[in-house]
Amino acid sequence: MFPKWYDKWNKDNPTNILGPAILVGAAGGAIFIGAAWWAVWQGPYDQESMQTGPRGTGMHVARFTSDLNTQDPSIANFVTFPPVVPTEDSVRAGDAIEGVEPLLADLTVENYERLITAMRSWTGIEDLLEPGLENYQTVVARSMIQMTQELNEFWEAKVNQNPATGNVGVNCYTCHRGEPVPTHVWFKLGDVNMAAAGWSANQNRATVQSQFTALPSDALEKFLLEDNAINVHDLEPRVSAAMRNPATVQDTYRTYALMNYFSNALGVNCTFCHNTRAFYDPAQNTPQWTIANLGIIMVQEINNDWLVPLTDEFPADRLGPVFGDVAKVACATCHKGYQQPMHRLDMISDWPELAGTGEPVYE
Repeated sequence: MFPKWYDKWNKDNPTNILGPAILVGAAGGAIFIGAAWWAVWQGPYDQESMQTGPRGTGMHVARFTSDLNTQDPSIANFVTFPPVVPTEDSVRAGDAIEGVEPLLADLTVENYERLITAMRSWTGIEDLLEPGLENYQTVVARSMIQMTQELNEFWEAKVNQNPATGNVGVNCYTCHRGEPVPTHVWFKLGDVNMAAAGWSANQNRATVQSQFTALPSDALEKFLLEDNAINVHDLEPRVSAAMRNPATVQDTYRTYALMNYFSNALGVNCTFCHNTRAFYDPAQNTPQWTIANLGIIMVQEINNDWLVPLTDEFPADRLGPVFGDVAKVACATCHKGYQQPMHRLDMISDWPELAGTGEPVYE
């Protein structure tokens, strides 16, 4: 079959291929077995599930065990100090510090300085609320303090969800994480596809707001700024006018865009809030669905009552590139990809000055 010279050369130069073949096979087999053992028993693919609905319905959220043991890294940079209980000898900050922020003037000097120091760390703004310095950051900070107090007082069902302590709350760090501008804020984009007219101008181009999908880029605007109904079109092909769901296909696309945003913002899937076998039956939704609806209303209030009114206070370079609108918040602004912001870290017990709209209660 082969030329004679080839057969003669092989006969004169024998090569032992059995030994290396056994060695390579043994090494390959060991690697395969080790990899399989690591993946099945010890590897990063080991998962745990959090049940969100009745067992047997597939209503659970799976997590890699390694991810469950990894906390939000920004927690390590959270600065907090215990409050200083006022005494009869305590001096009012408004009487001792010239040009003190009027909103905080009734605090004692110790608690005023303590709060200002923490807020500067939380926001990364070194001269925040500097006495006598009236700039846009001072105006915004004043409004944000009032917003934080109201959120902790009137939205307790949403922001206090720690069954162990009863306290979670929010403060500047919940959103800012040490940065002057919080991450995951958003601006209105308008038409993102100028090459097409009509509805297609709102989608089919990957943007931050669409989570880099072809879904509509105005879902946050329609649902978290405006109060549009979150709904999808009817499944039935023929529905009477009286019973017809008013949601259009376009509304459905927007709803999908919002749900996709929720999933990424909280690091969960559809079954966190819904029984995916019965999307149209609200009785089968999980308790998290109710909390999510409270969150939507709360975000609408933050955007419309606290942020939009500040539009004229910001310099042009802090406004949106298309409509010149103020930066607005959404779920990810606080959650940062985690089910609970700051993993339910108590953000308010040390800060009675931010716990409500009334006089701080020190214990």
